[in-house]
Order: sequence, then structure tokens, then C-alpha cells
Amino acid sequence: YAMLLSLIFLIVLVAAVVGFVFRHEIKTNFEANLSLALRDYNVTADRHSEAVDTIQRTLRCCGVQNYSDWERTEYFRQRGIPQSCCKSQDDCSEEDLKDLSKAKLKVFVDGCFFLVTSTMESRMSIVAGISFGIACFQLVGIILACCLSQYITNNQYEMV
Repeated sequence: YAMLLSLIFLIVLVAAVVGFVFRHEIKTNFEANLSLALRDYNVTADRHSEAVDTIQRTLRCCGVQNYSDWERTEYFRQRGIPQSCCKSQDDCSEEDLKDLSKAKLKVFVDGCFFLVTSTMESRMSIVAGISFGIACFQLVGIILACCLSQYITNNQYEMV
């Protein structure tokens, strides 16, 4: 049991170190995938399109860097900027969303990439604290399992 807990502890430790070391690559990869999701937005109405809509509604953002990123997509040529970018759903018409100058007044202008990464970075201290707490419990479990193993091998543990 102590060996299993030690293995899990080491895997979590290695994952944390790798995540910290490669955080810039993770950001770059996220930005590329978000751009790809925008490019393929609503072509097949898949889960990537739903994820983009959820991010834009929740964080009140639009596009990768800003709302004008939608101009380079096939979806924009057909329907304009998506409704998920609108500040108010009642005040967004399809004609307004097809014109970038009109849309600027009706949609969120900030890009989602900066907001997502800043939100993740602001929550990293909470994640680190929780991870540290779990690691402490694992270490206590490892120590207690080793103590129990030592008692058993010394025949100090009574079988009932």
C-alpha cells in the first residue's frame, strides 16, 4: 500500500513539475487549438463549437485575440459573428453581426485567449494549495503504511 501511494505521489509530483516547466507550450497549444476551433466553428455543430460558445458567454469575450478574429472564418462570411459574443442577446441582429464596425458596439471586444489564461493563472494558487494538502495526506498515509508494515514484520501486530 505504501508503494502504491508513493507511486501515485511521484506521478502527481512529476505532472506538476512538467506542467510548470511546459506552461508556455501549453499556452501556445491552447491558442492554436482555440484558433482552429474558431476556423471550424459551427461547420458541423460539434462540441468544439459549443465549447467556444460557452467560453465566450462565460468570460464575456469574443475571438482569440479580439472580436475581429471572426472576420477570417467561414462562419463570419455566412452569418457574421456568433450570438455568443453579444453583450445583450436582445440587441444583436444578424445584420449588425455581419458588419465589424457595427458589431464592435454590440459584442465583447476582448479576446478569449488572454482571459482564459489569466483566469487559469489566477486560480493556480488555489489548485496548488489543494494539491499540497492532498500530497500531505498521501505522505501521512505512506508513513503510517510503513509503520504498520514494520509492526507486522516485527510480530508486534496481533492477529484477531
